[in-house]
Amino acid sequence: MANNIKKAKELINCFASGDVAKARSLLKADYVQHNLAYGTGAEAFCGSVAYLGSAPVKTTVNTIRAFEDGDKVFMQTIYNFAGAGEQVAFDIFRFEDGLIAEHWDNLAAVAAPNPSGRTQIDGQTEAKDLDKTETNREIVKNFLYDVMQGKNPQKTPDYFDGDKYLQHNTGIADGLSGLGAALEALGKAGIAMIYDEVHQVLAQGDMVLAVSEGTFGGKPTSYYDLWRVENGKIAEHWDVMETIADKATWQNQNGKF
Repeated sequence: MANNIKKAKELINCFASGDVAKARSLLKADYVQHNLAYGTGAEAFCGSVAYLGSAPVKTTVNTIRAFEDGDKVFMQTIYNFAGAGEQVAFDIFRFEDGLIAEHWDNLAAVAAPNPSGRTQIDGQTEAKDLDKTETNREIVKNFLYDVMQGKNPQKTPDYFDGDKYLQHNTGIADGLSGLGAALEALGKAGIAMIYDEVHQVLAQGDMVLAVSEGTFGGKPTSYYDLWRVENGKIAEHWDVMETIADKATWQNQNGKF
């Protein structure tokens, strides 16, 4: 199965190498693309590889974290596409018959360190507690329901070890206190962060990635949240939020999720 992580890394590194033949060898012909800025199918992907490979400024790809869950690989990577500026991304690849069959992602510009001095990518990179994958998945599912979707907000403290919470969101400080202060500030500014639906919860050991749909300040938003769970409590968080593009601009009709 670790071979799938290797293949996913090889695929995204084609953006840097411009190796169209390699990309084509890794993809199913009917590859399904959920990045709405690109066409669907293997040939559309290969077209992007060819375009970047011929660009005057070389594309860079730096994968920070890579995990697997069944037929899916989920990764956090820093891209700089043809010198357009660094972006942090979460990518999810689904495999079928040894080939990459489907892809989802969220991207955002790399930002300065947050109020606690943490970046979008620092912290633990390897999955631990591999025997607790399903337990940790359930903890995050319940946290999403109770806290992020606001069904039982009074349970929020139950998910944390006091104020111990390492935060990599660009605008929020460490601790449950930091999260509370940020949400209070958003509320005062009239900005609501709403999680309506959870589409995927992927896990390996103590690392759990949730893909959710909602709104931020009234705009349709895709939320990718990676949580690290330690001793049954949520201990660390990385995320990428992305405003969902207007449907008139979509380059494929597969939808964001």
